[in-house]
Amino acid sequence: MNINWYPGHMVKAKRMITENLKLVDLVVEILDARLPYSSRNPDFEKLFNNKKKVIVLNKYDLADPSVTTQWQKYYESSDIEVITVNSKTGSGNRDFINAINKVMADKFERDRLKGMKQRPVKAMICGIPNSGKSTFINKLTGSAPARTGDKPGVTKDRQWIKIHKNIHMLDTPGVLWPKFDDDKIALNLAITGAINDEILDLEQISRKLLSFLTENYSENLKKRYDLNELNSDPHKLLLDICMHRNFIKSGGEPDTLKAAIIILDEFRAGKIGRISLEAPNEF
Repeated sequence: MNINWYPGHMVKAKRMITENLKLVDLVVEILDARLPYSSRNPDFEKLFNNKKKVIVLNKYDLADPSVTTQWQKYYESSDIEVITVNSKTGSGNRDFINAINKVMADKFERDRLKGMKQRPVKAMICGIPNSGKSTFINKLTGSAPARTGDKPGVTKDRQWIKIHKNIHMLDTPGVLWPKFDDDKIALNLAITGAINDEILDLEQISRKLLSFLTENYSENLKKRYDLNELNSDPHKLLLDICMHRNFIKSGGEPDTLKAAIIILDEFRAGKIGRISLEAPNEF
C-alpha cells in the first residue's frame, strides 16, 4: 500500500510552525486517542524536543478505554503531561488548563521570586489533519474562532486565541509529514480520515479495516452489521455487509464502494463501538 499526502499548504504550514516556535512557552500536541503513535507527527517530536509540552489525547470517547489508559501510562513514563478530552462535549477541558499550569509552574515561581508580574502563557497547538484541534479550541473558548470542517486541512491561517485569562494559544494548520515509512501508520491515518479520501482506494482501506476489526473487535462488527459469523476474507465480508444493508446497484450487483464508504463513516463516528487501532506494546 503506497499512500502519501503532503500538499503544498502543509509545507507552508510547517515553515510557519518552525518560524513561530520561538514565540511560545510550550507546545500542545493534539493526538487522536485511537492512534496516538500514528497521529504523532515525527517531525514535531524532533522540532519540539527542547520545548515544554502537553499531549492531548482527543476523541477518547471513540477509543477503547483500556487501551487509552495504556497510552496515558506510556507518555507519563517519559515525564510528559498527558490528558484525555472529548473536543465535541468539552469533557477534559478543565484538566487541560490544569495541565498547562502544572507544566509552567516552575516558570511562574521563578517570575514570582523575581517580582515579575505573571504574563499570559503563550502556547502553540499542533496536530495532524482531522485530529479535532479546531473543535477542541472552539469548545475551550465557548465560541468559534477557529474554522472547522470535515475535510482535513481546513485551518490555514495563523490565529492567536485567548482560551483562558492567562493562556493565549497559537492555532496552526494540520500537518502530516512527507513520507510514511510504515504502511500501518499510513493505513491508520487513512482509516480515521487524516488523509484526504479523494486520493484513496476506499474499498481497499475498508477491507483492511474489516480485517482488523474481525481480529480485534469481532463482536462489535457482528452487532453493528447484524452478522452471526464473520467471513475471514475481507472482500467476502464486505459483500455480506452489502447484502445485509441492501447495498445493491440497479442491475443487482453489490455496491461495494457504497458499503466501504459507510463502514469508514460509521467507524469514524464511533458507531461500531469504542475502538483503538494501536497499543503501546506494538512499538
